[in-house]
Amino acid sequence: MTTAQLNADIQQSLGIIADDEGLMTRAARYLRRLAKELAHEPTEMTEEEFFARIEDAEREIAEGKGIKMMPDETLDDFLKRVG
Repeated sequence: MTTAQLNADIQQSLGIIADDEGLMTRAARYLRRLAKELAHEPTEMTEEEFFARIEDAEREIAEGKGIKMMPDETLDDFLKRVG
């Protein structure tokens, strides 16, 4: 689904519930909760965490713990092998 389709779908849904104050209250409550969850997205990391992970990976590679992609190996094959 494209962003435009999603936007149209959301607008249509809001139009349907706009006449019901109870539904609008529930929708607003849900959206606030969703926004709060996204603000604390666990996949986001600080710059320090990012560089620490790179340093850890470099250390592991230096210790021989890294996994190399074989010559002529496709990315799909590599991911299957290490996954």
